[in-house]
Amino acid sequence: MSKDLLYELIESLTILPGVGKKSAQRMALFLLDKNKDGAAHLAKTLEECLNTIQRCETCRQLTSESICRICSDLSRDAYSLCVVESPSDVLAIESTGGFKGRYFVLMGRLSPIDGISPDDLGIPDLLRHIQHAQIEEVILATSSTVEGDATASFLKDHLQSVKVSRISYGIPIGGELEYVDGNTIARAIQGRIEI
Repeated sequence: MSKDLLYELIESLTILPGVGKKSAQRMALFLLDKNKDGAAHLAKTLEECLNTIQRCETCRQLTSESICRICSDLSRDAYSLCVVESPSDVLAIESTGGFKGRYFVLMGRLSPIDGISPDDLGIPDLLRHIQHAQIEEVILATSSTVEGDATASFLKDHLQSVKVSRISYGIPIGGELEYVDGNTIARAIQGRIEI
């Protein structure tokens, strides 16, 4: 007996983060019953992305070109490089409009327990890129986790003759101290600046 495609679609949608059975069911029924054109466009776009999206040859960001739009943008600061863990970090930083340099995407963080080594993260490529591109400042924007801190520390130890900085972590604007967790408060105090 063949599997019902409706249930297969619902099951397929549950692989998305934050999408449970009920949400997947609503999405599937909406696409099939109320927006078939949208469903067809979504299917076509997803298939095209699966066939063409690759890593940028320079920064490892996901792109449909060999060099992503950020690396090919000549108006960006070519001497400032922000090292991030994932493509979503690039999108988050870009949405702020506060950074005008370039990126390098590690696609993870060091984790010897999980067998993730510097080679797995492209760190040798990063070090060569920093040297050949004459980068003046490297901003380490790895997560505030044990692995993220270890990755930042490893990179700092392997970067000479270049300014290295780490993004600060702290209290969100408009945040009340009583509602902020202890680790965030400790980071904010450690990363304090003189005014």
